[in-house]
This record gives sequence, C-alpha cells and structure tokens, in this order.
Amino acid sequence: MGLGLDYIIGQTPLDEDEKDGLLIPTIATRGELDEFEQQNIEQAVQWSLMRNFKQSDILSETFVRGVHRRMFKDVWAWAGEFRKTNKNIGVDKWLVPIELKNLLDDVIYWIEHNTYPPDEIAVRYKHRLVSIHCFPNGNGRHSRLMADIIVDKIFKRPVFSWGASALFGKGDSRAAYLKALKAADNGDYSLLLTFARS
Repeated sequence: MGLGLDYIIGQTPLDEDEKDGLLIPTIATRGELDEFEQQNIEQAVQWSLMRNFKQSDILSETFVRGVHRRMFKDVWAWAGEFRKTNKNIGVDKWLVPIELKNLLDDVIYWIEHNTYPPDEIAVRYKHRLVSIHCFPNGNGRHSRLMADIIVDKIFKRPVFSWGASALFGKGDSRAAYLKALKAADNGDYSLLLTFARS
C-alpha cells in the first residue's frame, strides 16, 4: 500500500496489516488521512449529541466498540474491532476485553457511590480507556468522545472543550495534553481535569 505516515509524539504507529484496512485507496498522506477521519468523527459527534442513551448502554463493551465504529467506519475496515497486535502503549492485546470490562465496572461503581465528582469520573474513564488502547488507531479521539458522552448523557453537564483545538497536530495544546496525560499516568488528574475544561 502507498500510505506513508509520519508520526508525531504520542501517536501510535499502524502495522502494515492495519494500513491495509484503509477503505479509501486514494489517501496517500497524513494530512489526507486526518481530513477524512475528521469528517467521519464529526458525523459521530453529531450522532452522539442528537441521541439519548441509558447509562447501562454507554457503559458497555458494545457501546464502546460502536462509538469507535461510527468514528472511523468510512475510513478503516477494522473500525470498532479490538486491536490484534501489541503497541507501544496499552495492555497486551489479549487483555483488552478484560481490562475494558474492569474499567466499565469501576465507572459504574464510581457513579453509584459518588466516588469522584462528575467531571473527574469522565476524565478518569477517558484516561484508563486510552491506557488500555483498545483499537489500532484513534484511541485518544475515541476516549475523548466517550468522556464527552458520559459527562453529557449521564451527568447532564456540558461536553469538554479539550483545549478547544485539534490535538492531532504539533502545537501547544497537544504538548499540554500529553503533559496532562503523563501526570495522570502517575495518579495526578488535576492537569487533565483543567485541560478538559480549557
């Protein structure tokens, strides 16, 4: 395949088999790929904003996979499918379904017992979800949309702004986002909470 991708810090490289899942053969550059993915993602965001979901639906593997499928189905054949290879981030590929189930169970518990404030529940969920790294690509964007769905549909609060700029390119917002993720990796969610509402 002729898809040559340049990766920036924090992006997960695709394996050749995963690149073969590209549904639009005319895409040849990162910029073109980003553009087509963004169009698909915007459709998924509109879909999520226009619907009401029950908590039990949102906090299910079926929903997690379905949102990823909606976000990338026009671009990648493997949209919504758990990754089949190990990456530079995330749990072992065989542990993805188990760790996702553990996360969903934890979030249900956090909500039922008011363990954290609403924004923190959504941000902790986002962070753990991206740390599991369920899919070959799009995990950061997917986890942010999932956090938005939780904060909007379960807690009836405004969706997050996530720095109010695109995070897939180089820049100050991306640097701040990656710094916040690293702090959260060490148990400090304050920067990520601030960034989510900035």
